[in-house]
Amino acid sequence: MTHLHMLKSYVYHGLTAGPKLVVLGAVHGNEVCGPMAIERVMRELDSGELVLQRGQITFIPVTNPLAHAKNERNGERNLNRNLRPNALPHDFEDRIANMLCPILEQQDVLLDLHSTTNPPGEPFIMLGPENNEGDLSPFSRAHEEEALAVRLGPKRIVEGWLETYADGVKHRLANPNISANARAQMLSTDPSYGVGTTEYTRAHGGIALTLECGQHSDPQAPEVAYQAIRNTIAHLHLADVTPPPVQTEFELLKLTQVIDRNDPADAFVKTWASFDHLNAGEVIGHRADGSVVTAPSAGYILFPNPAANPGNEWFYFAQASERLIDGMIASR
Repeated sequence: MTHLHMLKSYVYHGLTAGPKLVVLGAVHGNEVCGPMAIERVMRELDSGELVLQRGQITFIPVTNPLAHAKNERNGERNLNRNLRPNALPHDFEDRIANMLCPILEQQDVLLDLHSTTNPPGEPFIMLGPENNEGDLSPFSRAHEEEALAVRLGPKRIVEGWLETYADGVKHRLANPNISANARAQMLSTDPSYGVGTTEYTRAHGGIALTLECGQHSDPQAPEVAYQAIRNTIAHLHLADVTPPPVQTEFELLKLTQVIDRNDPADAFVKTWASFDHLNAGEVIGHRADGSVVTAPSAGYILFPNPAANPGNEWFYFAQASERLIDGMIASR
């Protein structure tokens, strides 16, 4: 399987100066909407149906070839956590990171295409922080990122990723129920655990959005991904095509808490789906010792994972956000 020893990227150069865009697919190997959409846009560029007038586009259809070959989320670990160059790589994802990170460092804009395991499959966008000078994720290009987010297509936007991860790491480090034996567990307690493709790109001066295009098997997911790529190209004026419409009716949620699974016997009280509404005090699950896990206030459950490994993310809690996006207030 020699193809697993390399990372394929395709670079298109316009003949006039402009922004540098990178589009990633299959950062998680079983999320195939990205590769399908990227290959469709590349065919349009190759045939001349779409003409790159300015700037540069780098496409990486399969960012994690080992995970993709296995048709699983991960190769040896999650590529979208602890993403950074490694002088002494321990696993396949470390070696991919050593090739991927220098590419991300050179970009002005990243669009990372994903899909989800659990219903509902409505697409949503993961947005970065507001402008800030803090230690965790300093950022100065939030307005540019927001302007792209409301032009990708989906109506649902989620923020608060890295801050929630940082809090999760603090709790994980203090949790007596987890083991530090496995390398995956060591990584999940690393302060850099929350850094993936978008966080790494922002830390090196770019803007970056993750687009969750729907459920893995949803036939509409590749279309959502395709339209997002085309809308990004149009918004950045890389090609002379019609500018994308602005999504003025959108929902904005903020992740506020990540709750880990402590024990294999920890169980949800029902089959939760991402974005299910929760009332304050509503029972979400039970711990192995019989204690209940409840919603801290009215809000939403995100990314519920009934099969999470102990010491890793069981679910996230989100609330409606008051943040202005591109000067607009989210609909309620």
